[in-house]
Amino acid sequence: MKKATRQARTKSAATSAAKVNWPVKRIKPEAVELCSKRLERLKATVGGFVDVGRVSGAITVIARRGRIAHLECFGAADLQTRRPMAEDTIFRIYSMSKIVTSVAALMLAEEGKFLLTSPVAEFIPEFKDVQVGVKKEDGTTELVRPKREIVVHDLFTHMAGLGYDFGDLAACSTLQEFVANLCRKPLMCQPGETWNYSFAVDVLGRLIEVVSGRPFDVFLKERLFEPLGMTDTGFWAPPEKAARLATMYKDNCEGGVGPFRLKPEDDFVPPGLWPGRPYYVPPKFPCGGSGLVSTTSDYLRFALMLLNDGELNGVRLLSPKTIELMTEDGLPPGHGPINPLYWSFGFGLGVAVVRRLGEYKQHGSVGLYGWGSAAGCQVWIDPAEEMVSLIMLQILPNLPAGERFTVMDLFKQTAYQAIVE
Repeated sequence: MKKATRQARTKSAATSAAKVNWPVKRIKPEAVELCSKRLERLKATVGGFVDVGRVSGAITVIARRGRIAHLECFGAADLQTRRPMAEDTIFRIYSMSKIVTSVAALMLAEEGKFLLTSPVAEFIPEFKDVQVGVKKEDGTTELVRPKREIVVHDLFTHMAGLGYDFGDLAACSTLQEFVANLCRKPLMCQPGETWNYSFAVDVLGRLIEVVSGRPFDVFLKERLFEPLGMTDTGFWAPPEKAARLATMYKDNCEGGVGPFRLKPEDDFVPPGLWPGRPYYVPPKFPCGGSGLVSTTSDYLRFALMLLNDGELNGVRLLSPKTIELMTEDGLPPGHGPINPLYWSFGFGLGVAVVRRLGEYKQHGSVGLYGWGSAAGCQVWIDPAEEMVSLIMLQILPNLPAGERFTVMDLFKQTAYQAIVE
């Protein structure tokens, strides 16, 4: 099986290389002070997860100083058909959509459409009547008025007090309806006081619609995807691209496909979210917090644009000062790291930000920023090392969290230990 897996990797790279238009040139690692021998350890780390059946397949890429120094496809995009993981494979990127939506909103902020301190209710009137649910000593919940209004900055930083109940999405047919429904639910905490992962970025998608006068998905396509050349990124995989969508898997302890112990779950979406929608048909409405599909090359374009202060190959989406603000820790003074068990860092405008390496407890740099997704895709952008580390997987979140984070963290650790200057 290990031999077959290695053959699949080789076939994947050989058959796909001619199809993909990578944003920058591919060079030997030593040209950008990375060690080829040390990068070979990825075969034992990421490749090892594939060989023992903990993941079906993966793609890893490391770009440094404006060039691709490492790119490898591991395992299969579909185990049943033995379709190898290929450079043009399409992935559900789930919460990595949040960074894309945040960038789109920041583009409109640069155009003067709103301030980060603007009350959200100025653009989405339903926010005028939100209330906060406060637990009382007797276990009941009391509804109180917020101490202050929710501002746009709170949406970027998940400080708005919103929650993450996917049933809210299933009950709605439009983005406008969804946000209105969300405003009828009590806030989980006071705005600006506590980081709480939520639908806040989906609300940013509605804000984009309101201030731009364009449907959210159309705005992304016209203003972000087309200019950057992200030709395979959108909210579904149309028929001509459907065969390239990687199959989603979940761990099946009772036996799945061969020795891999993985069971296909291609119709998976978070509970209550677009029931029966396997990303082969258009969604009821575009969700900027979790709805995009993309390829490794497309997302690398996006990440390199951010690393290069908002510009890539002559296309500028954001100014360097906006990138500077986006990647600064935006949590209130004294706020601890978000979810210190796994995510020991601060948070900027749509991205996690490493504040101190000792707090982070992983390889990286102060100022490293990025985010990951429920299915295992993850991106890290390091201005200090001029490096992007990107891994793409399709594994369901019911795989134990430690295992999902282990493969992503081992990939990044192996990328950093290859830096020799």
